[in-house]
Amino acid sequence: MGVPEEAIDLGGPRREFLRLLFEALPLSPMFEGEEGKMNLALDSSPTLFSCLVDGPDLAKPVLEDVADSDVREKIKRVKECKSFEDLIVATEPLQEYLANAGCLRLLRRLEDKDLLIHDILMFQVIHRVRGPFKRFQDGLRTLEVLDKIQAHPESFRTLLCWSPSVLTADLLDSLFTIRLSPPGSNKRHAEAVVISFWRDYLTDAEDQDGTQKLGTILAFATGANTVPPIGFSPQPSSEFLHQEPDAQTMSKLPIANTCINCLKLPLHTSYKDFQENMDFALGNTHGFGIA
Repeated sequence: MGVPEEAIDLGGPRREFLRLLFEALPLSPMFEGEEGKMNLALDSSPTLFSCLVDGPDLAKPVLEDVADSDVREKIKRVKECKSFEDLIVATEPLQEYLANAGCLRLLRRLEDKDLLIHDILMFQVIHRVRGPFKRFQDGLRTLEVLDKIQAHPESFRTLLCWSPSVLTADLLDSLFTIRLSPPGSNKRHAEAVVISFWRDYLTDAEDQDGTQKLGTILAFATGANTVPPIGFSPQPSSEFLHQEPDAQTMSKLPIANTCINCLKLPLHTSYKDFQENMDFALGNTHGFGIA
């Protein structure tokens, strides 16, 4: 922290920047909604994607697309009405909103609520943001990105409507290719012990803190705390910190090279020492400081 570190950006700093960016974006006015369900302000990703591909008039917004919790709750009350009398009571708090939105509708029977809900959703999610949406389209036309999205919607859907995979100990273990010394060597024997510690450490991290600590481990090694939608390049790998011939001691702490997604594990003979040193490195390395 505050200490310059010379490096060539081979991908690690960019992943680190992207991770920090995504941590900051939810705090930006660009987004709205509840934690874990935040969307672009004025619209939401799946419906926005449908608008880009098929056009706004063919979009089919749903209640979950409404980011304004107060409006969403009022629409939900209308949707849950079981009688015409309930419908009249539920729409009363919405009269001013309906007038401003141009959604006033004469209600004669309970079934009219479906048309009313459709009108509200189309206004709140689609019509209300026609201007910003048009500018968004204009931006995507740069370098013909919008044309490619419309021509290959399924290829872009997983990217633009992406949800990060849930990190587990098994998933994290499978991400890293372990680079071992030749079989039968003393180095290989020491590495086998540490591999067992590494897998136990991942399991303990999942049991104690769930995905949060696993994300911290992944970020330490790669700069990203989730698996990117197009995967990692290069594939993450694990090596071992054997004592160099001219070195007096071996490193007790792990070392990571996020440019090549390589995590170098320290050699320990007890799990307690391995765990404590891994925890120390994860807890005291921020940004691009040296572990």
